[in-house]
Amino acid sequence: MSSRTSDHSTNVHNQKKDAGDHNVSDEIGEQFYDDGTRSFFWRAHTVTVLFLISSVLLYVSLYDQPGDTMYNMRRGILAVVIVFILIGVIHMPDGPFIRPHPAVWRFALCIMIVYILLLLFTLFQNVDDARQFLKYYDPELGVPLPERTYAEDCRIYTPENPEGSFANVMDKMDVFVPAHFLGWYLKALIIRDVWLLNVISIGFELMEYTLECQLPNFGECWWDHWILDFLLCNGLGIYLGIKTCEYLSMKTYHWRGLWKIPTFKGKLKRAAEQFTPYSWEQFKWGYTESFTKFISVAALITFWMLQELNVFYLKTILWVPPHHSLNAYRELIYAVCGACAISEMYHFLQSKDPNARVGRFSWLVFAALIIETLIEIKFGWDILTIPLPRIAIILWSIFFLGVFIWATYIFTYPLKEFPIIRNYFKQSQKKSN
Repeated sequence: MSSRTSDHSTNVHNQKKDAGDHNVSDEIGEQFYDDGTRSFFWRAHTVTVLFLISSVLLYVSLYDQPGDTMYNMRRGILAVVIVFILIGVIHMPDGPFIRPHPAVWRFALCIMIVYILLLLFTLFQNVDDARQFLKYYDPELGVPLPERTYAEDCRIYTPENPEGSFANVMDKMDVFVPAHFLGWYLKALIIRDVWLLNVISIGFELMEYTLECQLPNFGECWWDHWILDFLLCNGLGIYLGIKTCEYLSMKTYHWRGLWKIPTFKGKLKRAAEQFTPYSWEQFKWGYTESFTKFISVAALITFWMLQELNVFYLKTILWVPPHHSLNAYRELIYAVCGACAISEMYHFLQSKDPNARVGRFSWLVFAALIIETLIEIKFGWDILTIPLPRIAIILWSIFFLGVFIWATYIFTYPLKEFPIIRNYFKQSQKKSN
């Protein structure tokens, strides 16, 4: 593994060439330098980890005292997860990034696999057992949640309110506001396209209007939707995120080994820089270049929106409070693995190689979203079958019809891009000639 890791910078450069992004690779070549030094922390240490795991298991088997059934089950599940993650961190393939360390991204890959396995286990339960299963993590879960809407009083100025003239606005200023802003800042760093980000931002606000009949939690005042969320949290996060991307794309990357830097201050700076990007690539999705890319990016947006919606349906169906740590852990998993998945999907769509495959992270993220949706369908059918407002159905139908007409006009007979139909047209032209 040490040899694989030491050649990682070369592999990353070759992957970008394989993806057909020659211009980006040339630009990186002008702004990038790495002396190739690899320290103690870049070695595999497989024997050391095996010794530590064996030692801990030996202690547990000889000296540890078992408790009640619940205690033993919780510890057994935790032990299985920890050992699987340790094995995966050592032996799993590297991800698309190497900073701060390739092991971090192998760890993320293992966490996503564990999450998918837990989702599969949940899918094969009934709704009551699924809710009670969460008690293994937190005994306070498994309790019905009160329904809350945020659109009870939409006045901005309330002079008669004893809590203040702007009590309704201040009531919305909770921990979710900075979390919302930070989330969109990170989304900008992941997607790196201002148009796609705004499509997702506007689309989610419209989905909240549409699905308010199914989940009262989606009910918000107009100024909460379009001023607090869309303009301030989403808009400011997108703007600062895109500016950060522009800065990182212009920055010169010059890496030296820690022990080759003579001064202590230089070593500290280099250690801090280990948590910054190894290099940076601006994404040019090209969704208007061909019908195939347009459909692919549209599917990507659909899955992204599904990820945003699933958290609300899952916490409602499985009775997980909004402030519970499970929601934060899920968002963190999708943020880390989603960054890898988006990078993989971008290079997959840009690749000219006919044998190119969807990356590991992309495959796992798509699988997790599909299983989450199946859980919602199985356990929350009574919620999902609540009829949508007729006006919402009409407006969405008009929107999709408009997109279809636009795509047909822009791409001019887009079906010709598909191999079978393209070959049919070529044969027809030969016969006519």
